[in-house]
Amino acid sequence: MLTAMLRAYVTSPLLIYITRCILGFSVGYKLYMSLPEHELMWTMISIILVISPEGKDSRRLSIERFKSNMVGSAVALACILMHEPNFYVILVGIILTIITCYLFNIMNMARVALVTLLIVLVQPHTTQAELAPIFRFASVTIGCLIGLLITIFTSMILRYAKRKLQIVQ
Repeated sequence: MLTAMLRAYVTSPLLIYITRCILGFSVGYKLYMSLPEHELMWTMISIILVISPEGKDSRRLSIERFKSNMVGSAVALACILMHEPNFYVILVGIILTIITCYLFNIMNMARVALVTLLIVLVQPHTTQAELAPIFRFASVTIGCLIGLLITIFTSMILRYAKRKLQIVQ
């Protein structure tokens, strides 16, 4: 009975994705509540963006989402260092983000990179105006790392469980 339930769990992309999202949200929420003076809402959003619902390619897709989040936040940071965000700076950021995704061969994740760019550049800042983008960049980066680590560690646990349960992959 327990073995059958475990088999069903480790082969269910839905249950695996729910577990990863619950883990990710829990870690992000704990950070958010522990450090209310920082903009860690973006950490939670980045965690969920990086975690992949696809079963078979979840690790690869999470890594690609991690890369695209890094591209979006790095381009946003570069834009901010060049000039205060405005319509034209954001347009340049969009173009640079798309080109960078193309160069890194992650065009399938360009939307995630663009969302990250907009999070960093457009959202009103609640902290000091000149430091807010840097904090937001750090927040997104931390969220990406947490989401990626959750995907990698749960993949390792699932692979081990499948081997023990003799489930052919």
